[in-house]
Amino acid sequence: MKKKLVAVLLCAAMSASMFAGCGNGNNDAPADNNNAEADANNNAGTEADADADADADAPEDDAASADLSDANVGVFYYTYSDTYISSVRTALDAKLDSLGITYQDYDANSNQTTQNEQIDTAIQTGANLLIVNIVTSGAVDASQQIVDKASAAGIPVIFFNRAVEGDDQEGQVLGSYDKCAFVGTDAPEAGHMQGEMIGNYLMENFDEVDLNGDGKIQYAMMMGQLGNVEAIYRTQYGVEDANAVLVNGGKPELEYFDAGNSDKFQVDQDGNWSATAANTFMTTNLSQYNEDNNNMIELVICNNDGMAEGVISALNDKGYNLGDGTSKTIPVFGVDATDAAKQLIADGKMIGTIKQDAEGMAECIAFLTQNSASGKELMDGTDSYNISENVANKIYIPYAPYTGE
Repeated sequence: MKKKLVAVLLCAAMSASMFAGCGNGNNDAPADNNNAEADANNNAGTEADADADADADAPEDDAASADLSDANVGVFYYTYSDTYISSVRTALDAKLDSLGITYQDYDANSNQTTQNEQIDTAIQTGANLLIVNIVTSGAVDASQQIVDKASAAGIPVIFFNRAVEGDDQEGQVLGSYDKCAFVGTDAPEAGHMQGEMIGNYLMENFDEVDLNGDGKIQYAMMMGQLGNVEAIYRTQYGVEDANAVLVNGGKPELEYFDAGNSDKFQVDQDGNWSATAANTFMTTNLSQYNEDNNNMIELVICNNDGMAEGVISALNDKGYNLGDGTSKTIPVFGVDATDAAKQLIADGKMIGTIKQDAEGMAECIAFLTQNSASGKELMDGTDSYNISENVANKIYIPYAPYTGE
């Protein structure tokens, strides 16, 4: 990974100053299905890095005289109901408006077939750039099909947030078309940061967290989606890295609360990373694993903040995590740093999260869109971004820990 981090805020500021915002073409195309409840994926940002990087070199922008009015962009979201994706959408709409670019948003409602049909319709009606938050994350067949559609039409495609290929297939899809790029995150990074955060917190508060006094911490894990690269790494490293900190500090490793669950996680079967799924799991868990039975779940690790919200709601119903200074708090950790999670942390109901930078992701996508609209190569002027060492058209937006401090 390249060492220089992008000053994404400067990039956006430059773009905004050169192009008067004119609120152009923000029409939402309805999907065929009802919205599924989902909160946050995926996927993956930073709370404080923008200020720290403000003096870095932003990508050069010499497109001030370029005519962007011919741009006709289709923006395809895996679902509007994902809290994190909703924040990206809000930020990206604002960036595209500021550039005067015509665009239309589409909601696939977690259905890949629906998204494919939406892409076909957009191409047939004159879209000359596709921005795709793919439904079927990490599936080469699904992403290659979209690339092939773009290639046949001779138009660029920018994937974002959700992986288009697995680690063992890295570059297969993104390297198959020269008008293709990806803006996302380095998937393991969030898991590593979350695991370190959890381990450090437990080392400082071990006896308080160990409610049954058995010298171990019993945990639950809420996984967002099977097969999703972000979910896989968050599930793995959130535990492994916490264990490394504990063992290094002379403490035993975490112990999964349900010995009969060999997976050591509970997954949202709909793949929606939803608060509802996590709330249902946690409510059921607490009916059997509680202080009265001397087997209380003492820690909850969540793949995203939406699931953390659901867990905290279930705990609140049992008198925990009320943030009133008197009730017991079961440590809950998430990923995304959504506004709701920040408020829970401020209220003392949640311990921490890992920020996935929605604004930074939107700014980078808008920069690539501006390149495309002004006739440049997608990756032109992106040297100062965090680019994959292995795939030259894959940009990483960094994560950062968030505890409200």
